[in-house]
Amino acid sequence: MALVSLYQGAMIPLLAVAILAAGIRGAPGAEINRDVLKAVVGVKAEISADARTARILGTERIGSGVVIDDSELVLTIGYLILEADGAIVTGPGGKQVAATIVAYDHDSGFGLLRLRGKLDIKPMRLGNSRTLTVGDGVLVASRGGAQPVVAARVVSRRVFTGAWEYMLERAIYTSPPHTYHSGAALIGEDGRLLGVGSLLVNDAAGPGRPLPGNMFVPVEILKPVLGDLLEKGRRSAPARPWIGANTLELAGRLLVTRVSPGGPAAKAGIEGGDLIIGVAGQPVRGQADYYRKVWRSGPAGSSVLLNVLPNNLEEMKIRDIPVRSIDRSEWLRLRRSF
Repeated sequence: MALVSLYQGAMIPLLAVAILAAGIRGAPGAEINRDVLKAVVGVKAEISADARTARILGTERIGSGVVIDDSELVLTIGYLILEADGAIVTGPGGKQVAATIVAYDHDSGFGLLRLRGKLDIKPMRLGNSRTLTVGDGVLVASRGGAQPVVAARVVSRRVFTGAWEYMLERAIYTSPPHTYHSGAALIGEDGRLLGVGSLLVNDAAGPGRPLPGNMFVPVEILKPVLGDLLEKGRRSAPARPWIGANTLELAGRLLVTRVSPGGPAAKAGIEGGDLIIGVAGQPVRGQADYYRKVWRSGPAGSSVLLNVLPNNLEEMKIRDIPVRSIDRSEWLRLRRSF
């Protein structure tokens, strides 16, 4: 079998060989064309110090993205470009091109950029991530790190919840981990894009099963809303209600770890250390259940009744706190280029 030359000049085996070497299942004879790997580009964004997310995510964000069509559209993980004016994209040979922000989608976590110049890259086409199952062999490719391309396998597909009011129903978890994971490409044995890297995790195989790995956002989420994102920069459906309270799941209840300054929860008097035990009188059983109940309360702008055990009360008494939700984009200090 031939070898595949990466844009950095390093050499890796064909995907099938890499999968076999890692001891995981793959289709014999599968190949990855070198042009496909060139579609993985570097993404660097500068964010103003007064941005809402600057303190948590930083003012300089560096990761990867993937060119996905012939019109120089780049798909990346959204937190790299959130509240940015634009970005610099680095392609093969180190060539850099400025890019404008096309869209940021909080529901999926994806971000889209459009190059303002040509990199002459053959795009990586979107694959069918719905069929990806545990045991499948994949490549994880980034535009950085000591080992830009890593052979991995899918170790679970399950719900992911993030403290920042974020949930994926069928996130993709892989192992071994790729340390340069932000915006990395998850590539199937047919050379198509199956997901975009989001996080480094310690429980890739599942809760209570320690295994380092990565969490990827599956491209199946992008396809139904891509038209909206390209045309309007956001989904056309009503935005979900956003509370502005980060939470940590403890024994099925939700501990508020921080509230967004000036956000709905802060205005309603919710504070760090409070315990959310229900929504509209219905007990919550974990973070996923909590999000589903909040999002069923109506679109952004709806009042969400939270049942809260405050941290600072001497009397152990549950308070019913109505929170007037908003669209999260109203709280962010977006500098739109779309």
